[in-house]
Amino acid sequence: MKLTKSKIIGLIALLAVVGVILGTIVWRQAQPKPVEIQQVNGYLGGEKIGLFDDEQFAELADKAGLKVNYRKAGSLAMMDADRNGMDYLFPSSRAAVEYGKAKGVNTSNSDIVFNSPIVIYTHKAVADALVGGGLMSKDSAGAYHMDMAKAVDAMVNNKSWADVGYQNGYGQFRIDSTDPVKSNSGNEYAALVATVLNDGQPATTDSVSRDADKIKAIFAKSGWMETSSEDSFNQFLTLGVGSKPMMIGYESQLLDLAVNQPDAFKQVRDDVVIVYPTPTVWSTHTLIALDDKGSQLLSLLKSADVQKLAWERHGFRAANFAGTDSIKRFKVPGTLEQVTAVTELPNNNAMQAIIKALS
Repeated sequence: MKLTKSKIIGLIALLAVVGVILGTIVWRQAQPKPVEIQQVNGYLGGEKIGLFDDEQFAELADKAGLKVNYRKAGSLAMMDADRNGMDYLFPSSRAAVEYGKAKGVNTSNSDIVFNSPIVIYTHKAVADALVGGGLMSKDSAGAYHMDMAKAVDAMVNNKSWADVGYQNGYGQFRIDSTDPVKSNSGNEYAALVATVLNDGQPATTDSVSRDADKIKAIFAKSGWMETSSEDSFNQFLTLGVGSKPMMIGYESQLLDLAVNQPDAFKQVRDDVVIVYPTPTVWSTHTLIALDDKGSQLLSLLKSADVQKLAWERHGFRAANFAGTDSIKRFKVPGTLEQVTAVTELPNNNAMQAIIKALS
């Protein structure tokens, strides 16, 4: 059959169409299949919200096939909360995990993700006055330290702010915290107080029973207490020295503010002071995976990319204390590279006794 010019043109056009179709099929098959995104739900301590709301964290989660949702809850309160539909719990200490275990939470799949020391936040005028009064000291590098034995003794003996050196303070000397029955930072502060009252040895059920009235009296000085460390920190920044001269918090909170809210940090940089208690305790932020999706989130949080992000943008020290650069990166005055004056938390029975005493 003789091919006419028009037939040749038609055949070429048909072959071109077939080539495009085949090429498209091959190209589509060569493309990576889209990752199926899974919704992951759980309870989160307020101090970690900045990380979970970070766009870079969301991108890393998306690559892992996860969209991470949360409800804010105190570390102890989340152990009593409704866990239906929840894939994880993310409290701020192993003590909270043990508390949850005693409450019937399955904690078999849990691991430490970040670390952060408990610190005291105050104002420069207060800090310098307490250095003069002997409760605090300032080292050659500019870091402030609180002698917790002296501080607890001052609170037990109802010393006024003026008695400890701060003449402008109203009423009795106190260190405010979150509710120790619901929130980890307050709970760990209560454990620190109980340990100091036990001559520096981790508190026991017997020592807590002996010192219960003193512990309760110390917390009674604060009146109303927030259930979230983040809410408490924001109140401290907002209300100023007249309302909250001192409060317990996490080292990471001011570091996070310096990176993510530089204008706000600029306003408080010359006033707000980090004070390292002597001794202090480590807050070990521990994720409890309740199911497979929770396990995937745990793997994501322990990945090198998230560990780096959590330190550089939110001030959480790595789970293994390695792989992070100098704390000087935050340009926050008075921070420590290494926190050496640390005591162990009491065992779970003693922690339970502290909670019961303060309930």
